[in-house]
Amino acid sequence: MKTARDFASVIVSPKGELQLKNGHPWVYYNDILQTEAGAADGEIVDVRNEKGRYLGSGFFNHHSKIRVRLLSRNANDRFDDAFFQRRLRYAWEYRKTVMGKKDLSACRLVFGEADQLPGLTVDRFEDLLVAQTLCLGMEKRKDLLFHTLVQLLQEDGAKIRGFFERNDVAIRKLEGLEEGKGFYPIRGLQAPGSPVTQICENGILYAVDVENGQKTGFFLDQKYNRLAAAGLAQGKNVLDCFTHTGSFALNAAKHGAAHVHAVDISQEAVQMASYNAKQNGLSEKMTVEQANVFDLLPLLQEQKRGTYDYIILDPPAFTKSRQTVENAARGYKEINMRAMRLLPRGGYLATCSCSHFMTEELFCKMLHQAANDAQVTLRQIETRQQAPDHPILWNVPETNYLKFYLFQVI
Repeated sequence: MKTARDFASVIVSPKGELQLKNGHPWVYYNDILQTEAGAADGEIVDVRNEKGRYLGSGFFNHHSKIRVRLLSRNANDRFDDAFFQRRLRYAWEYRKTVMGKKDLSACRLVFGEADQLPGLTVDRFEDLLVAQTLCLGMEKRKDLLFHTLVQLLQEDGAKIRGFFERNDVAIRKLEGLEEGKGFYPIRGLQAPGSPVTQICENGILYAVDVENGQKTGFFLDQKYNRLAAAGLAQGKNVLDCFTHTGSFALNAAKHGAAHVHAVDISQEAVQMASYNAKQNGLSEKMTVEQANVFDLLPLLQEQKRGTYDYIILDPPAFTKSRQTVENAARGYKEINMRAMRLLPRGGYLATCSCSHFMTEELFCKMLHQAANDAQVTLRQIETRQQAPDHPILWNVPETNYLKFYLFQVI
């Protein structure tokens, strides 16, 4: 078996070397000065500086702007099956520690670079595992990775009936990979059956469609933020915007809201939210409407301020690139300003952004501007981030993406 020093090398510029020394695990195409013969797409290469000093080893792919994704900075690592099995075990043991037994049945098992498994995301939804593979190197090793994960969970008593791939994302094309989705065959498992399963989060039941739902089927990163938001809902009339499957609305209803009005532009989302309300016995406390939030908020403002005393804004990512951040900021400002104007003095606002390009600094700047335009003052109750099964690496800004704020408007 090769050691890290036996692989073909790529030579990086001083700028690329500095980024690696600062802890970031990516080498971009424009930071590579030389690529030795033998560097094969999807295979492991050594990364060195101009003087030949070893900096790390990782997956190479000449199709991608991220030319190398580091796996290790240890020149003595052996990248055999045992190496990847250890990484998966570390990821699983971490979740068992930070999530607690009751939340392990619906959580993120692997979060790419944050688990030193670049380009791989795996979520668990009770008896189904769902993966997105966005890196050629991981794609070539997914059979080992998927089977290992199932085995690890089964060793701890989990009953897994299927492993679904959600590779229907355009970013795979940048890695030279095809798009697609479907069940992956796992040895020892029977036919997985339906891609729909049920999870319990914060005591609420959800139907999760891993084939047709957004991303991998359900957004797990807001788990504890939903609970925090629900803590303010007692006796309130709540407007939940961009409700998706109704998760914030359901938490608010369960925790004593007088009434919750949930809104989403997607008819499929509205149907799923309505179904979830019914199966949790919350239909009488919750109405669901198909509407465009950008149209609805001005309309509600024209009608009467004070209809709602608590508004929740959980929009999708308005930007997925640095080039569109300014347009996204305008969108975030619009909905936040409208919500602040709609709320009565003393009302409550939960607001967030799930785009890492919309940094915390930019998001806070936007909130200040929205409050100024709405002529209100924000009293901060709490600020939060994503759940710990989506860990943040301080040297990898891309892993720090979710900003979540609770305010009182005064």
